[in-house]
Amino acid sequence: MGRVAVLDIIIMAIVGAAIGWFTNHLAIRMLFRPLVPWKLPLIGIELQGLIPKRRRELAVSIGLAVEQQLFSASDIVNRLVEGENKQEIISGIRHKVLNVIEEKIPSIIPGAIRNAIVSKIGSVFDKEIEGMFDSMMEDNIHKAVSRINIREIVEEKLNSLDLMELESLILEIMGRELKYIEVLGGVLGLLIGIMQGLLLLFI
Repeated sequence: MGRVAVLDIIIMAIVGAAIGWFTNHLAIRMLFRPLVPWKLPLIGIELQGLIPKRRRELAVSIGLAVEQQLFSASDIVNRLVEGENKQEIISGIRHKVLNVIEEKIPSIIPGAIRNAIVSKIGSVFDKEIEGMFDSMMEDNIHKAVSRINIREIVEEKLNSLDLMELESLILEIMGRELKYIEVLGGVLGLLIGIMQGLLLLFI
């Protein structure tokens, strides 16, 4: 294999890599650009980035995916009223209720008796409150869930974003993956260039 032939293969590999990288880079850019519809002169064909053109459809799809596959309104409400959060709420209610009761007991009643009354009410409260809390929260959860629509919230947020903000958000989330796609295009172009060079050499 002569030096010229090797040089030709190297040149074709470099050109192939450049074309592969550039075409993938251009395809990724065309996901976002042009941000607003732009007509080609004479031809009259209208160009607009895929994401700006179909942002409302994308917002609907993302909203549904978030609600159905990630979390729903009931998940959020349940998380707020379970485990440590639940105990903190019950503890706060207990503290306020017993404080109010203690304040309402006439001061003429001796302290020992006042303490015994508060202690007795506290023990009853501890036995009953969790069941009452669960029953009350179950009703409130159903009411809250009926009022909260995660899908609509996500849709409204995405549709309210400026197109530049939406582009920055997507690039921030998927920037690394999109770079990999560009690099992959360059690698494939490089391999194709080498294969073409070898084919031309042996034909």
